[in-house]
Amino acid sequence: MLFLYNLILVFASQVVKLLAIFSPKIKLFVDGRKEVFTILQKKITSNDKTIWFHAASLGEYEQGLPVIEKIKIKYPNHKIVISFFSPSGYEVRKNNTVADATVYLPLDTKTNAKKFLQAIHPELVFFIKYEYWPNYLNELQKLNIKTYLISGIFRENQAFFKAYGGFYRNALKTFDYFFVQNESSKKLLQSIGFNNVKISGDTRFDRVVSILERDNSLDFIQQFKDNKTTIVIGSSWPKDENLLVNYINNAPDNVKFIIAPHNIKPEQIQELKNSISKKTILFSDVRTCRELSLREYQIFIIDTIGILTKIYSYADIAYIGGGFGTAGLHNILEPATFGVPIIIGPNYSNFAEAIALVHQEGCISVSNVNELNEALDNLIFNEDIRHEKGHICATFVQMNKGATDIILKNIKF
Repeated sequence: MLFLYNLILVFASQVVKLLAIFSPKIKLFVDGRKEVFTILQKKITSNDKTIWFHAASLGEYEQGLPVIEKIKIKYPNHKIVISFFSPSGYEVRKNNTVADATVYLPLDTKTNAKKFLQAIHPELVFFIKYEYWPNYLNELQKLNIKTYLISGIFRENQAFFKAYGGFYRNALKTFDYFFVQNESSKKLLQSIGFNNVKISGDTRFDRVVSILERDNSLDFIQQFKDNKTTIVIGSSWPKDENLLVNYINNAPDNVKFIIAPHNIKPEQIQELKNSISKKTILFSDVRTCRELSLREYQIFIIDTIGILTKIYSYADIAYIGGGFGTAGLHNILEPATFGVPIIIGPNYSNFAEAIALVHQEGCISVSNVNELNEALDNLIFNEDIRHEKGHICATFVQMNKGATDIILKNIKF
């Protein structure tokens, strides 16, 4: 099976190079990997002691960040190496300050795995949430390097738990310990013979709690809000926006909207702006013209990345995108930590925090435009309900923090 896996991987690597001609994102995926060993040669020497964290993408990086930061404090003489699989993680966080070296993870060939591990020679390795690369994991086991999964989550429909899943189960055998988010993940692992498991919870709660300790002020958002009820639409997709635009166009003048689309391609931003009849401003316009009076606008479209978390601190209500599509619901914990009531679409069954908050009624799931309009009206015009649901969200986050400390207490070199 491993032979077949390696054969498929070689074929896939050639296909990806071909697709890179037509896709800018795949081109980043391919070109970024050409620089990996050059970057490592500059930043990691043979005498360095290192700890390696691997994240599939941006969400996993944010999930692992509380652990990375505390490991950096606990082991100040070690260099931190962070790898990403996806461009959507690497390109956004390649200049982070917590790591000493941040790179793409080379494709999971035997040659790459040996070369990469020789270059970074880690003493400790953390995979965040998921991604199980057999050649890397086999090499780590051969080198007797302790390897942990943190904030892991397992589901019954995964290959590990199927009759044909022996190859995938072998990959799990290389981990020294699993820190999982919930009881069901622990039971699933135990059902296939893994008892080196501990329920730590989800480290994302620790990350979003730490946000409250930072300076989240944004003068231009404060000016735009102008003490008006403000709805922040975070990480929206066109399916979300199509449902929201009619409500926005008919909303009272004393209600403001901040829209931070998931995709900030200029043509899509312009299309969104053209669909809105209210007075609308783009963040890119604010950057080029400081003389604008933002309080005069009712709609603010954020056509940049990196400031949405701070914007949530100004929200009275948050709508989080992704729940009407198949790409996945975006992060609801960031607005929740600020005590903001949340509205999402119907597709959230793979997100434990969304399931819990919908059950606790801090988060409202809507399936169509009528339900969306009713939820927005209810939260806008009933301040008591708004505050009650926001309190539920904030309490939920505070009650679930602590995963990072559990992990740090149980790791060993």
